[in-house]
Amino acid sequence: MSKRRTQPSQPDNPNRPNTKRTGERSEAAFLYQASQRRFAISKPWGDSERYDFILDNRPQPEVHLFRIQIKCTDSLRAGAYETRATYTVGKSRAVYTKRDIDFIAAHACPERSRRMVALDIWYIIPVEVCTPQPMLRFYPHRKAKLMRLEKYREAWHLLDPPLTIQACIDPDYPESYVPELDPQQLP
Repeated sequence: MSKRRTQPSQPDNPNRPNTKRTGERSEAAFLYQASQRRFAISKPWGDSERYDFILDNRPQPEVHLFRIQIKCTDSLRAGAYETRATYTVGKSRAVYTKRDIDFIAAHACPERSRRMVALDIWYIIPVEVCTPQPMLRFYPHRKAKLMRLEKYREAWHLLDPPLTIQACIDPDYPESYVPELDPQQLP
């Protein structure tokens, strides 16, 4: 019986991207972006869920929770940054649906590329957009607005609570009322 030799653990090769670490950096960047926007953020225990985070947008009086899957792309392929709205099931891939997640937060961050311009761009995409066409291609370096997913670039507003404005008219408020000014408060 021969013994198998194990190699000592090698440090990451800087010329070969480590997709796990790139994804972890994107998750950390998402935490920062979401917390800056005042979302409450939860992370499920382990890697068993289809989503990476749960966002609570804390509206009053109703609470909305969103399941967010983070996808990262850091290399240019055929003129686009691309990723897939899929997950692994055994040896095959399945497309995310509304039963799995609510949004994909795709991070275009070509930190290892040879581009001179650094990008740190988020695409906040409802899962329904991804289900019929799971290949997600981003063109943040182009000015074209006609690309399928460009309308979701930095679309954090999709996660905000709907704005409700309530107003009323006081029937006893005099039309010609002018508030008195205190001369001491004038500049």
